Amino acid sequence: MISWKSRIALFILFTLALAGRPGASAAEPSADERYKADILLVIGHPDDETFIAGYLARAAFDQHKRIAVIICTMSEAGGNVHGPESGLALGYVQVVEGKRAFSSLGIENVWFVSGRDTPGQNVLWSLGNWGHGRVLGEVTRLVRLTRPEVILTSLPLPVVGENHGDHQAAGVIATEAFDSAADPTVFPEQVAAAHDLRGVGNLTEGLRPWQAKKLYFFSDAFDYHSQYWDDPKDASPFRPNFLVGAGPEYSTTEVSPAKGVSYARLTAVESSFYLSQSGIGDRATAALAKNDFHEYTHPVRLIFGKSLVGSASPTAEVFEGITGAEVAYTPAAGFRPSSAPNLRLQLGGPWEFYAQFWSAHELSSVAHLLPVPELALGNGAALALPLTIENTSGSDADVVVKAELPAGWSEPDTPGPQRIRSGGTIRLQTLLIAPMLSQPQWQELRWRAYSNGKPVGEILLRVLAGKDGGLPQ
Repeated sequence: MISWKSRIALFILFTLALAGRPGASAAEPSADERYKADILLVIGHPDDETFIAGYLARAAFDQHKRIAVIICTMSEAGGNVHGPESGLALGYVQVVEGKRAFSSLGIENVWFVSGRDTPGQNVLWSLGNWGHGRVLGEVTRLVRLTRPEVILTSLPLPVVGENHGDHQAAGVIATEAFDSAADPTVFPEQVAAAHDLRGVGNLTEGLRPWQAKKLYFFSDAFDYHSQYWDDPKDASPFRPNFLVGAGPEYSTTEVSPAKGVSYARLTAVESSFYLSQSGIGDRATAALAKNDFHEYTHPVRLIFGKSLVGSASPTAEVFEGITGAEVAYTPAAGFRPSSAPNLRLQLGGPWEFYAQFWSAHELSSVAHLLPVPELALGNGAALALPLTIENTSGSDADVVVKAELPAGWSEPDTPGPQRIRSGGTIRLQTLLIAPMLSQPQWQELRWRAYSNGKPVGEILLRVLAGKDGGLPQ
């Protein structure tokens, strides 16, 4: 028989045990401030940030901004100019190079996610090879963990330059996460509370929805000084530099008050860790040895994506209008199919995707950067160009597409006449062979669609012919 005193003692111990169980009555702890970021940088490879390292140095050292980084691949499919490692072994090398490079800027919160390095300039190849939904889930998780004020990422736009498809894919996924991380129905397991925070068996993650306030992009395209190519003779004669006036601009010749050296020098220091990468680490190391940083003095030009904190000018300083206050979830418009009754000819593949993507995510600032699509193609190179014909005219139509190509171009497989039912879409692919030129030259290629002898649409494409970007189109 247990005495009444023993019963009271057991009751007290049982009550204290319940009170000490996480979740029984204690309030949920606040988010971990060690991972809070002012800027979350989302890039495709270690070394992509070297284009904007001058701005990152300014933000970290002199504006005292907390910066976190997501790198979507290990860049394991590239080359190595420093050692014998290749494939996944090279990927492990570049993980260390990347973390050391960011550490030189005082940036320690760097995460690699599970995308696979995908050589090419087609964003859809990269998204498919990465496992789009899986990587989006990982990036969304890290947005919710770091709770950034600003997301900075690569420009989701195909434009002449090195312009890797993985760079564009990072921009696509970062944009998607910007627009959905505050939605609790997107990856809801991430925002469900833990079963027993201090125990085991926690299969939900206890994060909180988060709405970032501003979205900015940067580009490695020809219009920006690049380690890949930067010959002024190759600049487009059809348009001005599309980066000028597209967002805030930051000098790299100015001296950092905190470090006492120029942002150009800090860029070279940051870049010098990428010894495995051709034209990056060795060039930076040589600049540091000679104390000559003229190759790093180009300004950093960011591209305004969108803002949820007022009507700031696209060229305003990145943190203008941002306060410590959180903002409510602001959903993007989402995809809306065209309802105009017509026949429409357009580029397919990544160009068709982007036309829909920019509208769905309300990126009018990006959609208007390049009114005419463009690409670069080496001498004699083949390009499989996707075309789409959409019929919302209310009746069936017979359509023929004719190319108008400059001298030297060939189209071995000309698409024949197409019967398109009302409400239907036809996807074609035409093969182009570029000419052999003595020097690079910008040219215009055009396709026109006709129905019953009348023009019903056209495509204009600008090509820097005779210039190989080093990646397959």
